[in-house]
Amino acid sequence: MYSKAYIPYRGYYSSPFVRWQGSLQNEHPIELGAATVKKWLATKNIDPKIFEYLYLGKTVGMLHTFYAAPWAAAIMGAPDIAGLHVPQACSTATTCVNLSALGVEAGAFETAFCLMVDRMSNAPHTIWPNPTGSGGTVISEDWSLDNFASDPWGGVPMIQTAENVVKKAGGITKKDCDELTVRRYEQYLNALANDREFQKRYMFPVEYKKSKKETVTLDADEGVTPVVREVMATLKTVIPGGVHSFGAQTHPADANCAIIVANKDKAKELSTDKNIEIQIISYGFARAPKAHMAMAPVPAARMALEKAGLDVNQMKAIKTHNPFAANDLYMANEMKIDVMKFNNYGSSLIYGHPQAPTAGRGIIELIEEIVLLGGGYGLFTGCAAGDTGAALVLKVS
Repeated sequence: MYSKAYIPYRGYYSSPFVRWQGSLQNEHPIELGAATVKKWLATKNIDPKIFEYLYLGKTVGMLHTFYAAPWAAAIMGAPDIAGLHVPQACSTATTCVNLSALGVEAGAFETAFCLMVDRMSNAPHTIWPNPTGSGGTVISEDWSLDNFASDPWGGVPMIQTAENVVKKAGGITKKDCDELTVRRYEQYLNALANDREFQKRYMFPVEYKKSKKETVTLDADEGVTPVVREVMATLKTVIPGGVHSFGAQTHPADANCAIIVANKDKAKELSTDKNIEIQIISYGFARAPKAHMAMAPVPAARMALEKAGLDVNQMKAIKTHNPFAANDLYMANEMKIDVMKFNNYGSSLIYGHPQAPTAGRGIIELIEEIVLLGGGYGLFTGCAAGDTGAALVLKVS
């Protein structure tokens, strides 16, 4: 439960999300993210040197990650501040915001910066020494595909963890998953209405090198697949006897986003509208039973709500990280809410999952939706690798 941590209105942005092996496949995520921050801060006339600490959220290993946050701080124009590298898969952004709120609450600093970056494209193919193996044969790991395919503790692919939840909960069908995916796509289309009016409230373009001589600006999501009900019905399930087709799960992506966290006075100073106040109320976390990742958002959300002294029905808007359709279906059933009425304007099920920035974009969209609704409380929750989850409750006044 927090009383001193705030987010300035429009003190955040998200880049477009780009399907992996697309336009951002060759950009170093730290360099691209920090350079984008520098441009974004310049448009807002904010001096990067005002920030006292940087939380760099990044999950996928990349060249020079050893230097991570201090390197990013230098590129963005704040070379004198320290920082922490936070890798927590899908919950990275939620945790970065929470750590910033903890620092503000404790008086460690007045203003912190959360930068979340990741590139799922061209992820590392890592070689690990194995001197005791037969002939010293090395161990190899494909960062993306191998880790999606098997949790070393749970022992199953990520999609199997969602199917395990479906079997345990009962009552969720392939048709339910298909219908929900269609609905989530319709909600995403609402964000594109009127020349992307909703997305333009928070989305900031990125510049990438198309070739050695050409630099291109990308200002909208790339690689989102249209969801057609009739097509969804024809898709076979990935796992025989399961409920998820490839259409009812997210896709890897590349992106970056950022959120400023500060005390009340600093947040007001940095807000583009001094009459809008965004307070971080509480944080929740959880670990679901082994190989049941899709369950984790529910206990995480309940913890955050309990700490805030609030009920889920008091939330003006709810956003989730939903890599599988069953995540939202399970949560709706457990929390007795209408699955078709949350995740308005988009979710990771549709626009993709670049790991660290995913929850950040969800939190940002949650804020903007509540502003449009005239204020109130909002809940973000989502799962993460290892059957974990994290949640935030925010208040927009």
